[in-house]
Amino acid sequence: MSADAVMPVSVVIERRETDNQWDDHLWRPIGVLPRADLEPGKMLAEGEGWAQYYGGVLDIELYRGETDGYRTNLSQEPPLIYVVLRRSADAEVLEFEPFMVTACPYEAMSYSEGNDDVVEGVPMPPEVMEWLREFVAVHHVDKPFVKRKNKRQKEEDERGRHPHPGRVLS
Repeated sequence: MSADAVMPVSVVIERRETDNQWDDHLWRPIGVLPRADLEPGKMLAEGEGWAQYYGGVLDIELYRGETDGYRTNLSQEPPLIYVVLRRSADAEVLEFEPFMVTACPYEAMSYSEGNDDVVEGVPMPPEVMEWLREFVAVHHVDKPFVKRKNKRQKEEDERGRHPHPGRVLS
């Protein structure tokens, strides 16, 4: 399925030393910026125990069917862009690299289940927030809540029978 709207953003990631007995450092996303033309893996800043790197450009893709998730995100303070980092095949430069960015918290949640991906939200830049608000305003359609009834119960109600006629529930 092709996206209804796309915006490229640059991802900045950080490697930070830890006192953890299993890992001597952690990788995490720290921000997204308007598209920059830099070499992925380029160090942007460093200090004692940390270094920030340019991770590359990824597209934020918006879909009409996900506007409910975008609205939920925009209602949070602050709204976030969720970045998924995945272990790099070429660990010479970066051990983890940006794999995906999304404005939908539900999509991000699906990547956080049961693998080595790092999934974190970073503050949404104002220009992305405005673009997302406009998309939601144009494409969101409220769907009324319809409580579903158990199919078997509905069939039995129509026949006027209880599923266990001789059984008394206590």
